[in-house]
Amino acid sequence: MTYMTDLQIAKTITPKPITEIAEKFGIKPEAIEMYGKFKAKLPLHAINKQNAAKSNLILVSAISPTPAGEGKTTMSIGLSEGLNRLHKKTTVVLREPSLGPVFGIKGGATGGGKSQVIPMEDINLHFTGDFSAIEKAHNLLSALIDNNIQSKTNSLDIDPRKVEWKRVMDMNDRALRHIIIGLGGTASGVPRETGFDITAASEIMAILCLAENLTDLKKRLGNIFIGYTHKKEAIYAKDLKAEGAMATLLKDAIKPNLVQTIEGNPAIIHGGPFANIAQGTNSVIATLMGMSLSDYTVTEAGFGLDLGAEKFLDIKCQSAGLKPKAIVLTTTIRALKYHGGADLKSLTTPNIDALKNGLPNLEKHLENALKFNIVPVIAINRFASDSDAEIQLIKDFAKTKNIKVALADVWAKGGEGALELAQCVIDVVESKKSNFTPLYNWDSSVTHKIETIAKQIYGADGVDYTSKAKAHLKKISNLSLDHLPICIAKTQKSLSDNPQLLGRPKGFIITVREIEIAAGAGFLVPITGDIMRMPGLPAHPASEHININEDGEITGLF
Repeated sequence: MTYMTDLQIAKTITPKPITEIAEKFGIKPEAIEMYGKFKAKLPLHAINKQNAAKSNLILVSAISPTPAGEGKTTMSIGLSEGLNRLHKKTTVVLREPSLGPVFGIKGGATGGGKSQVIPMEDINLHFTGDFSAIEKAHNLLSALIDNNIQSKTNSLDIDPRKVEWKRVMDMNDRALRHIIIGLGGTASGVPRETGFDITAASEIMAILCLAENLTDLKKRLGNIFIGYTHKKEAIYAKDLKAEGAMATLLKDAIKPNLVQTIEGNPAIIHGGPFANIAQGTNSVIATLMGMSLSDYTVTEAGFGLDLGAEKFLDIKCQSAGLKPKAIVLTTTIRALKYHGGADLKSLTTPNIDALKNGLPNLEKHLENALKFNIVPVIAINRFASDSDAEIQLIKDFAKTKNIKVALADVWAKGGEGALELAQCVIDVVESKKSNFTPLYNWDSSVTHKIETIAKQIYGADGVDYTSKAKAHLKKISNLSLDHLPICIAKTQKSLSDNPQLLGRPKGFIITVREIEIAAGAGFLVPITGDIMRMPGLPAHPASEHININEDGEITGLF
């Protein structure tokens, strides 16, 4: 059987004018800023925190990702469609795709099959320019730093050896991880070592996603830690008087984007931090916007529950005062078999033993959800190769744990395929059994917070710190930043920091090799294992298949 690609399916849909979607959302057409016929920016004044407090926030997460894919975004969109079909006014709130994965290995991030947001091509390629604005604001600060180092009349005496602020670009380019700038003589700046991160890992991205308004945005931008002077005094972006210009570049990017689902329901897409190297959730503003105008708001957090969901709950929810009512844990039979030791090429073949061996990964993520005192629901993202016996095994497992489980066929059927899941979510919400409790107190010591996450969420026996990380802990203490929450950079492929340890590994130690300071965003970034904040491209990147013809028709996006 030949299946249509996601792009081909998206092109069969005639989208509704975005003004019509805005009206369905409760916003008058004249209040939106249109980007063509099918995209728009939403006004910040539409956020109503009193209304938002009455909305039911649903977080969609997943088991540890595998090459087989789990379909978390697809599930989020399908669930929102299902809830709307059950007459619950629902908005899905998602992150914006980065061009790195689009042209790399992962592809786009607009869902799949009949569970997509559209216009798919626009969302995956530049969209409304938010990433570009974030990139420019970030690199403006970089330019101001090097200009100040060069200056003889307006110098802050910045030590070029102690600058910790890099540059960013929205592309996977490993050659830019470590570079030397300022070559070419005295007129071309002061030579120093630096590097590039991908834009999704930029602190400006994190700040945009945590800021609640322009005033908060400017304050956070000013608090960005840059480095030290020759006298070992800390330097911040506000010392360069940079925050005003940076915020000006972000004046439109701070407004969330309105698009639509395939079934014509509102969808908000805003911000795009990765979950393995950043906080992995869309903006506070977008989430509050959805909650202000909907009975139910479905949002996702990147990768597994150990990464995006933990950061969503411990950083975003505490920062913005959000309290999710349920967690949907997306899983696939294929992924669980992979965690159970099955070869990637054999995942479409029924294998009860491998599935049983993979269940501990699902079990650990369920336990983690309950640590936050939030009721989880298992969503089985159905594939044609799933056997009845395999489906029943997961249902039986869920029954032993007294956890609701639903078979969701959202790729093939959209909202119709999510009705069972939607009803499970409604049941959990109406039971009022969730009472969100953070994993740790922000005022705890940095090492206590890191070890709490490592032991409680990852299942580690302990945490080891390199000499560099220990020096960073001392620096954090000297800067009085111990009170900040933790945003661990870790491989998404394993609960541990070793991507080879699948399933539910035990008896391992998490190694923190360094800790980056994101004082403006308001968190610390312990970096573990071999994780890189500037990814590289695979041997055969997805860009090889992307093309455009004379009529402007794009092909190859997925």
